[in-house]
Parts: sequence; structure tokens; C-alpha cells
Amino acid sequence: AWAARRLRAARGRYAGRATGEAWRAGRYYAPHLRDHLLDRGVLVETLETATTWSNLERLHGVVGDALRSALDTRSLVACHVSHLYGSGASLYFTVLAGQDTAEPAAQWSRAKEAASRAIVDCAGTITHHHAVGRDHAAHLPSEVGTLGIDLLRGLKDRCDPVGVMNPGKLLL
Repeated sequence: AWAARRLRAARGRYAGRATGEAWRAGRYYAPHLRDHLLDRGVLVETLETATTWSNLERLHGVVGDALRSALDTRSLVACHVSHLYGSGASLYFTVLAGQDTAEPAAQWSRAKEAASRAIVDCAGTITHHHAVGRDHAAHLPSEVGTLGIDLLRGLKDRCDPVGVMNPGKLLL
């Protein structure tokens, strides 16, 4: 009942169980395809974010557009909602594109940077459940501000004064 009310409030519509059941049946199959696709010149990557219900559709569009534009090749940008909350949801993007055979890592770095800027500019969280780490550290100040960084540094310094707990992963 709660989910149905939230769906109606967001102007959504119930589409039945078939799509969800099909996704659940194949959700662990896709990762096994990754290496085969990479071997055949297809870039395969994922990224995630989260935002409020009122911002979800906009964030989805902006991030998808940023990825397609930065990849500058035929691409498929898919997205599913991986977690639901009273205040919003997470978006989990899967990207397939023609791979730059000369510099595939640089190709993804450009796309990931464009998506990260879009996420920050569109009030999404720079990371949802995969943590900040090296990939997102440059964008964390935009999300939490100077005070947030100072608080995180203080907590890290207090709890890990010699820097042995996952060094260099949260605050570079």
C-alpha cells in the first residue's frame, strides 16, 4: 500500500510484475558477459548515485546525456533503480559502448568525469553504496562542502591517527 501511494504521488504507474521478474531472473547473468564483451571491443562499466524523488527523473536524464555525449560513439546507457527510500532512490547506470582500442581507460575516465560533474551539478550524491574512494574524491567537496570535509578529516584523524585504515581511499 505504501509503495502504491508513493507511485501515485510521483505520477508513476504500476506496470505489473513481468519486467521485475525478468530482471531478477537475469540479474546475475550480465556480469558474466562483461569479459566476453570487453574482449570483443565493447566498453562495459557501471556507476551509481542517489537523489530525492522529485529530482530522480531529471538526474536520470542529465547523467544519461552526459555519458552519451562524453563517449562520443554508439552507446547504450541503461539504468535501474537499485534501492528505494522514503525520500528518494538510487540510480544504477550500466554503460555499453564501442571501446576506444587505443585508450579504453581514458575513454571511461572521460565519461565517468562527465557523469560525476552532472551528478554533482544536478544535486545527486556522488556515490550511493560503493563509497567515495579515489574515483569520487575530487567531487566530494562539492557535495559536503568545506565543513563536511573538515568533519570527515577530524573523524578520520581521531579514529585512525596513524592512517592504517584503508589509506588514501576517503580523503586524499
